[in-house]
Amino acid sequence: MLDAFGTGTGETADADDELDRLSTREQEVMRMIARGYAYKEVAAELFLSVKTVETHVSNVLRKLQLSNRHELTAWALSRRLL
Repeated sequence: MLDAFGTGTGETADADDELDRLSTREQEVMRMIARGYAYKEVAAELFLSVKTVETHVSNVLRKLQLSNRHELTAWALSRRLL
């Protein structure tokens, strides 16, 4: 019965729940990193220091329980976030 009011697939709901863990800035950085941008490029585009970008990426990986940017890219692609 509750499934009728849901998204139809658990994956979309899971992606939304996971994205809710990330701040808006972390989501921006995550999408750019998943698209293949280098840290320096992300920093220039978002007017941040490279160290700040590294911190955001580290937080994203920790919150999503991923190990590296390759897993992050696969995660984002599987959820159609790119």
